[in-house]
Formats: sequence, structure tokens, C-alpha cells
Amino acid sequence: MLNVGLISTWHVHTDDYVRQLKECGKVNIVSLWDENPKKGKEAAAKWNIEFDEDYGKFINRKDFSAVICDAPTAMHPALLSKAAAAGKDIFTEKVLAVTSAEVTALAEDIRKAGVIFTISLPLRSDPKVLYIKQLLDTGALGRITGARFRRSHSGVSDHWLPDYWFDTSMTGGGAMMDLGAHPVYVLSFLFGVPKRISGMSTQPFGTSSDENTIAIAEFKEGILAMMETSFVTFGTPDILEVYGTEGSVFMHGEEIKVSTKSLNGLSFKNAKMEKLPAAKPAPILQFVDACINRTNTPEGLGLDDAVLLTRITEAVYQSDKSGQAIKF
Repeated sequence: MLNVGLISTWHVHTDDYVRQLKECGKVNIVSLWDENPKKGKEAAAKWNIEFDEDYGKFINRKDFSAVICDAPTAMHPALLSKAAAAGKDIFTEKVLAVTSAEVTALAEDIRKAGVIFTISLPLRSDPKVLYIKQLLDTGALGRITGARFRRSHSGVSDHWLPDYWFDTSMTGGGAMMDLGAHPVYVLSFLFGVPKRISGMSTQPFGTSSDENTIAIAEFKEGILAMMETSFVTFGTPDILEVYGTEGSVFMHGEEIKVSTKSLNGLSFKNAKMEKLPAAKPAPILQFVDACINRTNTPEGLGLDDAVLLTRITEAVYQSDKSGQAIKF
């Protein structure tokens, strides 16, 4: 059994992570610390675990060896550097830190500690995304020239996001920092490190953070990719499209279609793809197995991936503010 401590209940995914940990049968949740003691005590009682009000006491406990971090993004550097120093293996919700300077320093602290680290980038385990990566790796679409990924919802326009989601001193940003992480880590999974980023955001409903954001990234060999996100759209599935000289692939929600040149080069062949790669376990379950078996950080969910996610996200905000493209 892996004994873990929970760092905060701030993030909206916390309940789901606790459910996954309990259901996997491999984890014992020992204790919880929360920056909001009232909320933390209520959650600890609900889950029948201990509550520690003092973070220093909590993180230096000897009865758990790993932590699950769902704290406000802006608090990650202070909390997780202490977790690493205490020798705790770390699973964290995205994004690891708000700025490049913070994420670089935190990543160095974690590397020096030699602990297992995993960041939650769930679509890197998704069969549809893995299938599209296979298409690219085999060259089935020819030379790739463009792509787009969109993830959005109506959290602002339909007024269901909690008020604290707009406290940028804690979140570090709005739609781009939250939902926009998915286009960023999916497209960097497919194409690597971008060469430059241009971003633009708006606040049509007047909250204190960006509500509607689009970025354009130039990747290797002239690939231009759109990263789209919003808190003000209804009924939009995840959309991932990749365009190449010999074909294109379209993922809309759960459906994937591929369009490729026929042998005569004049017509197109369209097919809905039914057979996909097997899904990888959820990142948090990959983390649990890595901790129990003392194996390496799960592929594609490590510190380099976390640092790049912050760097790209920060560049989008910098570009929007300055009106200039940000070069990497």
C-alpha cells in the first residue's frame, strides 16, 4: 500500500482524485492539509482522514511518503519545494507554476530531491490522442503543415464556475491557465517545443481573468497550430485537427475521421476509425504504480513536460499583453 497525504482541496478535481485513489485499492490516504482550515476539516471528516492545520508538521510526517497536490496554482512553488525537501513523491494538478522563473526553480528543487514526480496531463493517456500521435510518427499524413486543438465550456457565460476561480492571485490566470493547458500539452506532445507564440484574449463577460483566448504557435518545419480555449461557449466537444500534405485527421469529441489521398492522387478516402490504441491509466494511477514499484516518472508526465507547459502558457499571456510574438 502507498500512504499519501493530500495538499489542499482547492482544485475542482480533488474529489475525483480521492475517488480514484480509494477505488484503486493500492492507496491509504493518511492526512490532509488545506489553506482553508474550515473547508479542510470538513473534507477530512467526509473522507475519514486526519487533518493537519500546520503545513510544516503535515509535510514532515513519517507515515506517508507521497503527496497529491490540489492547491492554488500560485501556492505550488512554496508548498512543493517543501514537499520535495521532505522527500515526498509528488503528484500535482496542472499547471506546476505560474511563471517560467518559478517553475524552473521548483523543478530544480524537485530534481535535487530525487523524488518521483508526476503532473496531471490526462489527454496524453487518451486513445484518440495516442492514435493521432501514431499517425504522425508513421508519416501517414505526409508533411504536417497545421493543427488546432480547442477545449472550452460555458463556466462564465452560464455562471457555474466558483467565484474563487477568478482570483488571479491564486489561479495565475483564467481560461488559458485552466482549460488552455490541454491544447498546450497536447500540441507539444505532437510537435515538441514551439519556436514562437502569439496570443490574444478577451473578457466579454467582464470577469477579472481572460475568458476567451486563442494562441498561434509555430512548431518545427513551419507547422502552425492553433490553441483555443474559452469559458464562454456552450456544447463544444474537444476538437483536435491535424493537417498534412498527404492527409488529415479530425477528432471531434469521441469521433475520429481520417482523410488521405487515394492511390491515383485525385480523390480522397474518408474513414471513421474504430480501432484505437489502448488507453493508458490515468496519470494519478500511473503515479501510484511508479511510487509502489519505485520506477521512473511516467513518460510524458514529468518535470520537462511541466516546465514546458508553464513556459508556453506564460508566453501566451506575455504576447497578449505586449501585442508581440514571443520567441522561444
